[in-house]
Amino acid sequence: MFTGIIEELGTVEALDPRPAGARLRIACRTVTEDMRTGSSVSVNGVCLTALDPRPDGFSADLAPETLKRSNLGALRAGSRVNLERPLSPSSRFDGHIVQGHVDGTGEFLSLDSLGGDNWWLRVRIPADLDRYLVSKGSIAIDGISLTIAELEADTLSVTIIPHTFRNTTLGGYRPGARVNLECDVLAKHVEKLLRKMAPREGLTVEKLEENGY
Repeated sequence: MFTGIIEELGTVEALDPRPAGARLRIACRTVTEDMRTGSSVSVNGVCLTALDPRPDGFSADLAPETLKRSNLGALRAGSRVNLERPLSPSSRFDGHIVQGHVDGTGEFLSLDSLGGDNWWLRVRIPADLDRYLVSKGSIAIDGISLTIAELEADTLSVTIIPHTFRNTTLGGYRPGARVNLECDVLAKHVEKLLRKMAPREGLTVEKLEENGY
């Protein structure tokens, strides 16, 4: 499990196609400090298994499903990626629960300056993810824990503070780029619970209130 607080910007050394999937090689230093073969690591919000760890980087295999569902297949040598190690039991829980299981990709629309190195990010979201998103709720965009500031039609907007802008990949995107999206897992559990309740009991506003919604 991750929190969406990016630890390091890594640099892609290579993305080598395989008969099925690909092998990704990343140069970095911070996240490899306690990395072992088999360790989990979040790369642009995708939970991967580290292979061949070394002080200055690691490799990871990308399954065909990973390439289909995320933006990792578009990486090239020199691309920057957001990196995070899993949460340890003694860590403070900053951010929100991020599993590293990407739900889909959105379209980067714009990043407009608000002044003082603050930015307004707009991302077009797939229609099937809209039901999991609420204003002031959490979302992971390329592994970054962010708070939804505005939802309008098929577009979500978030404010990017100076620290996030300087220490993640967001400043390097251009309109049309794909970004990985992971919705709050709690929203998905609530949806399943309500689906099970509705046919049996009839879903009403009163029942939602009784269950704390």
